Parts: sequence; structure tokens; C-alpha cells
Amino acid sequence: MSYSSFREPDAGRPPRPGLLGRLARGRRGMVAGVAVAGIVVAVVAVYLADAAAGPEPSNVNNAAGYTAPPAAQAQAGAAAGASPAGSASATPSGSAASSAAATQKAAVGGWIPVDQAAWKAQSDAYKALAVDPVPAGVGNLPEFRADCQYSHSLADDPIVFPGLAGASHMHSFVGNKAVTANTTAGDLTKFTATTCKPVLDHSSYWVPTLYDIASGKPVETTGFRVYYRSLRSSSTGVMPMPNGLRIIAGDAKKQQPTPRGATGQFYCAFYGPGDLDGVARSSNGNWPICGEPATLHFMLQFPDCWDGEHLDSPNHKDHMAFGSGSGCPASHPVRIPALTFDIQYGAKGTPQGYYLSSDKEGKSASSMHGDAFVVWDVATMNKRTKNCVLQRRTCDNNGYQK
Repeated sequence: MSYSSFREPDAGRPPRPGLLGRLARGRRGMVAGVAVAGIVVAVVAVYLADAAAGPEPSNVNNAAGYTAPPAAQAQAGAAAGASPAGSASATPSGSAASSAAATQKAAVGGWIPVDQAAWKAQSDAYKALAVDPVPAGVGNLPEFRADCQYSHSLADDPIVFPGLAGASHMHSFVGNKAVTANTTAGDLTKFTATTCKPVLDHSSYWVPTLYDIASGKPVETTGFRVYYRSLRSSSTGVMPMPNGLRIIAGDAKKQQPTPRGATGQFYCAFYGPGDLDGVARSSNGNWPICGEPATLHFMLQFPDCWDGEHLDSPNHKDHMAFGSGSGCPASHPVRIPALTFDIQYGAKGTPQGYYLSSDKEGKSASSMHGDAFVVWDVATMNKRTKNCVLQRRTCDNNGYQK
């Protein structure tokens, strides 16, 4: 499995097709969650939807939500004013408890406030944290990561439809193994069994389930790397993420064709030269057919600026925004590491192609989207952000990477 690293151009824009040919650098690969050394000869191109123009407003790459089944819509009215984190099922302790306490506050109109006392405590600890000595030979890509494996599938979404089991289309979850529609930040802190490395990442990440059209069977992820990185040429002022932050990237409602060369499409990645758009296409043109030994991949970029006040917003996007090379907008002044999903599927492509659970009718890849419910061990989040992103050094699952 091939994973690519990239540097963002000085203009500070989210990545766009074509840039990777000259900006990417080879990285260590990962097969079934185990890192293996290898030289990436072919640079993986990144197809991110509509990321071609400048700094973007907060709603560009984030989904507005999904359309619930009628029964779920009836329940949603009663649940709309309640905090997704209102459950008292978890009683975490220590610094993680302070961060998770943010989710115990009642949401007002869908806005979930951060616990400002917990955020201040985390921020103060971060600012006082000394940088670890940097071993010789460490790379200068400002990032750390979690390598995750498939966990489970449910028609649940604890961000968009909290407490409403079965209200969503099918999602494939990685990371925290205990996630359902009822999951809160406190639950992620208490029930920490995970498919990710490092195990101190208690977060949950999910995407719409991919299905093979010919068989109707799901095609699950065989590798799922989550980068926490700087998109910009400077990391000045970057802060760690607060626990309980919810972020969505992509648009679940977008239904546009994804032919060869389109943004927002799946691509083929592997060791060795070849056609990232595939050696052929599915009959509807929306899906690449990969040459040997390539498999299907997708990369999804999240924003890097936070409003500093809310863990979520009514449309799950307005508390986040994309910054630029000159900084974050005044409305979202806190620069945080930007999530990037780098996803591998154990599939090569077929003449019939695939469909996502978010667009069974259109059978394109344009509705691909991702959700992140972020909860880490606070000390680990602080240390990785300072050592790796702020100091602009390359880190893997365990810290500095040579």
C-alpha cells in the first residue's frame, strides 16, 4: 500500500490535482496496518473536490448533513435541542475528563460549546510543554498520524444523527470500537479499545460504505491513515485539538459524475509507475480500473481553523474554516492540525464499478465524505502537536520518524 506526503504551496490553499506531481515525497508504506519500508516510485495524486481556488469559507468542504428516513425525522425534532454528549454513561477521570466535560454542556440551537476551563488548562499545558530532542535524520514534514483498520459498519452517525440508530446511510467505522449513534465524547474516553495505532488515539473516524455494483457486497477499507498536519508553509501559532471536536469533510449530498481526471474521484495507488486514473474505466466512467498491483484509494482533506468556542455547530461545519498562508480568518482564529484521510480499499476496479451508500442511484464518487469525532489522551495530543506540527518535524505512530 502506498501513502503519499505532500507540502502545501505557499499560497496556503487546500491540495488540488496536479500539485502532487512536483510536491509529493515518498513515504513508508503500510499494509493491513503494519508499516513497511518501501520506496514510492509513483507519486499518488490527490483528488479533492473543488479545492482549486484560494482560502475557502468554512462550508466549502464540509457536508451539510444527510436526509434521514421519515421515522428518524420524527425523532429528530425532539432531539435537536439536546447535546449529543448528554449521556451520563461515562465518567472519565483526570485531564481527559476535563476535556470530555465540554460535551456534557447543553447544546443551544445545535451549537455545542467547548468547556473553556478545560480548553484553557490544555492550552496552558501545551504552551508550557518543552520540545523533545529531535533525533538526527528526522524529516521536515509537519505531521503526526494514526494508522487504523476497519472496525465495524452501522447505519449510524453520532455527529449528524446523535441518538438516532439507523437514521443514516451505512457507514464504515475505524478507530474506536464502541461507536454507535449514542456515542458521546465521554464514551470515547471511557471505552478506548481501538483499531488505530497509537492506542492513545481514542477517536472515531468514518466514511460512507463502498459497495460492489455487481455483487451488492460491501468493500471495506484495508488501510486507513489519518494525518494530523500543517497545510501551510508556516506552523506559527498552531494549537492542539480539543477533545470532543467533531469535523466533517466532503459533501454527502453531492451527486456529480466523476470521470477520468475529475476532482473528487477515487484513484489508483501502488509501488511503481502507472496511471493514477486507472488503465480503464467502469462502464459509467465514474470508477477507475487499476493496473497491477494498484488498488483503489481516496484522500480527503479537512479544514485547519477552529472558532475556539464550539465543538460542533448546527450544520456541523460553521465552527471550522480553511485558513490561508497568512493565517486563519478572524471568525475562526485558532489554527489546529488539519486532518487528512488517506484511505485504501482492497479492490482494483470492475467494469460495473461501485457505489457509495450516500449515492446508490448516481453511482459516482462525488458524495464521498468523512467524519471525525476527535478524542485523544490530552498529553499525547499536546506533545505530538508541539513536537511534530509546530516544530515542523515528521512523526509516525510512535513519534519522530527518520
